[in-house]
Amino acid sequence: MQRLCGRGLLLSLAVAAAAVMAARLMGWWRPRASLRLFIPEELARYRGGPGDPGLYLALLGRVYDVSSGRRHYEPGAHYSGFAGRDASRAFVTGDYSEAGLVDDVSDLSFSEMLTLQNWLSFYEKNYVCVGRVIGRFYSEDGQPTPELTHVEAMITKGLEANKQEWKEKQKFPPCNTEWSAARGSRFWCSQHSGGVSRDWIGVPRKLYKPGAKEPHCVCVRTTGPPSEQMLDSPTHRNRGDLDHPGLQEYPGCPPLAITCSFPL
Repeated sequence: MQRLCGRGLLLSLAVAAAAVMAARLMGWWRPRASLRLFIPEELARYRGGPGDPGLYLALLGRVYDVSSGRRHYEPGAHYSGFAGRDASRAFVTGDYSEAGLVDDVSDLSFSEMLTLQNWLSFYEKNYVCVGRVIGRFYSEDGQPTPELTHVEAMITKGLEANKQEWKEKQKFPPCNTEWSAARGSRFWCSQHSGGVSRDWIGVPRKLYKPGAKEPHCVCVRTTGPPSEQMLDSPTHRNRGDLDHPGLQEYPGCPPLAITCSFPL
């Protein structure tokens, strides 16, 4: 029996290279001669009950032997509804009703597809892949269906979006914020604000993003060249990213203060 049906890797989505992940996803999708093909009715026999031939579940068409996690999936256990079927949608929605324990993920968002990818990595790492389910994600000859290709594309785009979001967060880390009825609001920057460790502190600014209804507070570097400019460029004004067109100062807060307070 083959241990893995793909490469089980838990990557940090924020920094994962989308092209690399896409190649790994293709490894997951690719059919293998040693893997068994199930029809849904056959997979339904593998619920871990008395007389059942085993305890399997499927995710995005891939079948995993979860016998080693029996206490989670056997009849009466919290996740017993996942056994003997492909309930990919419920991994995201948390709907464990019969209506929710289905494999239709066609309307999920990019971020929800990434949640599925995380679960897929979990099962690849912790359980044995034993086959494929014929139906939504795999054809009768074990080939990926157009729907599975769509899922792969969504995951790849989600990874690309996360990579861009992380890059933006490195440039403009979120501010620390607090509010109280007694003191009002306070925004401030530190070398670790927004969960981004760096060698500069920055100052609070409103960042307006295209399409966003409201700005949010970010910390802005105040020295050196703009982020888009080469470090050794002699033409910069030594103002960091302060002149970025999407930024606005907080009224009443000194331009270079690292803390802005707004009493009630």
